[in-house]
Amino acid sequence: MVKLKKDKFIVAKKIFHSRLIVGTGKYKSLPECAKAIKLSGADIVTVAVRRVNILDKNKPLLMDYIDPKKITYLPNTAGCFNSKEALRTLRLAREIGGWKLVKLEVLGDKKNLYPEMIETLKSTEILSKEGFKVMVYCNDDPLMAKRLENAGACAIMPLAAPIGSGLGIQNKVNIKIIRNQTKLPLIIDAGLGQASDATIAMELGCDGVLVNTAIAKAKKPFEMALAFKNAVIAGRQSYLSGRIEKNLMGNASSPLKGII
Repeated sequence: MVKLKKDKFIVAKKIFHSRLIVGTGKYKSLPECAKAIKLSGADIVTVAVRRVNILDKNKPLLMDYIDPKKITYLPNTAGCFNSKEALRTLRLAREIGGWKLVKLEVLGDKKNLYPEMIETLKSTEILSKEGFKVMVYCNDDPLMAKRLENAGACAIMPLAAPIGSGLGIQNKVNIKIIRNQTKLPLIIDAGLGQASDATIAMELGCDGVLVNTAIAKAKKPFEMALAFKNAVIAGRQSYLSGRIEKNLMGNASSPLKGII
């Protein structure tokens, strides 16, 4: 395999080896979760502070299966529907584990789970001023993505489609616009359904993808975790290789010079 030595995935000045970020929810058990994450090769995992047990030692602890010294925990605000809830959740995460690199997610409704962007923008500004490194889940609006960048976000994380929908990237044009206007890490978050969706995201120039449901709820989650690992690598290599230009006309593969 060709190694891209100079191609580094950097978030908040920290270098990561894998461009695949995986969630820790929806698995049948913590052992299944841990094995899938290992196969994925991910070195960042998202942790829903309000849903995953990281405190009660009388119950199975996530840290017993996924070592936070080897894999970066990314606390998130899943389940928060306003700025107040999100701020409280991430401040609690900082108190519990000293985490400052966080994922902000403020939802607008319980049915479609689209981000509530006014509350998200407000939360980003406050958290950034408090010293948090904020990776922000957002819609695929280039104007709002730019506002989040100006508010101090350390990574922009637009959805591909509604959370858990498995629909894949629905708006490639906006993703490309966001890519062209920002120097921040651009990470597709939510809505991917299969490994090829991750490849497409990487070929659009995204720096990474975040996947949970597509792996955790697959019929064979271990095989899907490995598929996503390979898909992200292939997509990134394809993007860096420089695709050919699209053309409505045919172009013979073999030269016409010297034809009999």
